[in-house]
Amino acid sequence: MAGLERPPGWRRGIAGVMADVWPPRGALAGGLPAIGLPAWSSFAARLKQWAREEAGAGRLLPWVPIAFGAGIAVYFSADHEPLLWVSAAAALALCLVAVLMRRHRLFPAVVMIAAAASGFAVATAKTARVAHPVLARPLYSVALSGFVEARDIRERSDRIVLRVTAMESQRSAITLARVRLAVRKGTAPDVGSFVQMKARLLPPLAPVRPGSYDFARDMFFQGIGASGFVMGAITTLTPPQAAGFGLRYAAVMQGLRDAIDARIRARLDGDERAIATALLTGRRDAITPDVNDAMFISGLGHVLSISGYHMAVVAGVVFFAVRALLALFPGLTVSHPIKKWAAAAALVAAAFYLLLSGAEVATQRSFFMTAVVLIAVMVDRRAVTFRTLAVAAMIVLIAAPEALVHPSFQMSFAATLGLVALVQFGMPRLFATPDSSATQRIALWGGRELVMLLLASLIAGLATTPYAAFHFHRVTPYGVLANLAAMPVVSALVMPAGLLGLLAAPFGLDGPMWSLMGWGIDWMIAVTRWVAALPGAVGRITAFGIGPLIVASLGLVLIGLLRTPLRWSGAVALAAATMWAVATPQPDILVSGDGRAVAVRGGDGRLHVMRTGKDVFVTREWLAADADARLPADAALGDGVSCDEAGCVVAMADGRFVAMALRADALADDCARAALVVAARAAPSNCAAAVIDRHRLRQQGALMLVRRGTRFDVTPARAYGTDRPWWPAPAEASDFDPTLTPRAPPRSQDATPPETEQGVED
Repeated sequence: MAGLERPPGWRRGIAGVMADVWPPRGALAGGLPAIGLPAWSSFAARLKQWAREEAGAGRLLPWVPIAFGAGIAVYFSADHEPLLWVSAAAALALCLVAVLMRRHRLFPAVVMIAAAASGFAVATAKTARVAHPVLARPLYSVALSGFVEARDIRERSDRIVLRVTAMESQRSAITLARVRLAVRKGTAPDVGSFVQMKARLLPPLAPVRPGSYDFARDMFFQGIGASGFVMGAITTLTPPQAAGFGLRYAAVMQGLRDAIDARIRARLDGDERAIATALLTGRRDAITPDVNDAMFISGLGHVLSISGYHMAVVAGVVFFAVRALLALFPGLTVSHPIKKWAAAAALVAAAFYLLLSGAEVATQRSFFMTAVVLIAVMVDRRAVTFRTLAVAAMIVLIAAPEALVHPSFQMSFAATLGLVALVQFGMPRLFATPDSSATQRIALWGGRELVMLLLASLIAGLATTPYAAFHFHRVTPYGVLANLAAMPVVSALVMPAGLLGLLAAPFGLDGPMWSLMGWGIDWMIAVTRWVAALPGAVGRITAFGIGPLIVASLGLVLIGLLRTPLRWSGAVALAAATMWAVATPQPDILVSGDGRAVAVRGGDGRLHVMRTGKDVFVTREWLAADADARLPADAALGDGVSCDEAGCVVAMADGRFVAMALRADALADDCARAALVVAARAAPSNCAAAVIDRHRLRQQGALMLVRRGTRFDVTPARAYGTDRPWWPAPAEASDFDPTLTPRAPPRSQDATPPETEQGVED
């Protein structure tokens, strides 16, 4: 060793290496080596660097509508209606602070807070603007007169929206602004006519289970205060006042839709005609249930609802057709911006399609997105960017903040976010392959287009999966397969033929176009039925709460908007949301808002339903939320249920009984022998069982119960203190214990349910 010559500076070199591997100072902490501190310091520095890159110039705008939407979400979660002037003042103050701090490093955080406050204020203002009376209790014979604003032709019945001018009832002095009424098939009056009738009115449908979709909120923002059905004949009268421009416009557009439907009916019938009409006019209620179910099971249900895809096809067909036509004239091509002219023509066509299809909120959102893209083309900007998506989202949320909680908005923008990310990040990498003979041959045969179609279907399907699972309790395992097989035909044949049919109809030359459209629809229906019949095509998902959906949404946003490796934190969020959703406990008992339907989970792990009527809608929603494939008419739902004229009973998994009392004389025995009694009337105060009575149901709506030993944890559809314009609090509002406990053990714990001897199977 002594003979070895050491190179100069060797100590400094080794020290430098060791400094990178082992900390020369603070190596011991608490007597233990501080292994990994330099690595952690390096990782923290890397995180800071990624964060600085994500906060760079131009990265802030896409996050503004997200913060704006978060403020809207907070508004809809409020227990009672906020004060408009306070909300508006707070939003204005925060926006002013953001302007003043535009050069401060906290500017991004202040902007997000101001955007959230602005979303909250805009939602509050929209509610105040559309405020109208809402029916609280059923009215059985109401004299109504007013103007017909809308008409839907349905498979079994028709439906109208009536703008009420006069309303008379012996039980209530309320006067509603609009009502939606079902009428007998073929008796719906024309839009714009002034009619008089008698009707039975019902309050807007509240959530059928805690956490499910709020139909009452949806109807409120449509200006509808009640639904119901017409009793007797409808009389058309001379209006006492002018209908107004809005009604005249609605009548003209309805007449145009009827004329288009008549032209289609001349060549097509059945589901072909119904789907063709749905694609062009938005009227989709005449599609048979089996085809409608198959469409959604296969993942092609989005075709039936006019959305961004339809707007893109209409605008794209018109854009390329006009541009190709103008390109035939070399003088125009050289000296004029024919691309911008084509974009303007496509914008006009999209606007007409918006009006023709009824201009629903989902269609308005699609039009705004398409319009932003076309305007970007006209002003020489990149059309498909995150900024474009952000601007479109802001326009939609400002115009209709209630759209945020609608599944169509959530699914549409989630899919669009994924597709924009694909265009921004995926396409450049996919198309950046080196030129070679094999690559050129693949491109010649449409290989890249096929890959892009496959990726687009896959990404859009994955992005919408959390929302489909939350709202509809199912996913589409073969959605990519169905879209690959059907969408090229829809895009290349069905929609272009429909547009040509609209253009040729005034000249009487539209017949062949409808036939072409029908051939394409036949192919789509065949694909739909084939995919829906595949094993495992129905991916049922049990219901879960809003928490996992929020985490999943955050994960999608992080993956879509971030550009550094921080985006993979979104995958962690998605995994956490999935585990949270799977771990959600399922209810042991479900009670409808009127107390006339009760579902109890038995020893077999499935729901057994006690009901006094058909209750098809409520039962179907309960089964879907439980990932149960049975139908509401399935006789197996009544297994173990014993009923007579006085009520019904069924055993829970632990052998105790749940009773539904229909008459007062049944309450005495039910209170003595059942663990839980559900009664559509007031229960006696000395009832030994846990009781859910009429008073509690009126206060809280539908209930969900989970067994905790001998007690029940109760989750209501309406929490105490909730008072919103679409679901006003009852006058006698009171709080209830979130835990139900029987006052005394049941008198008998044997396997014989009360009243079984005289009972009959439901």
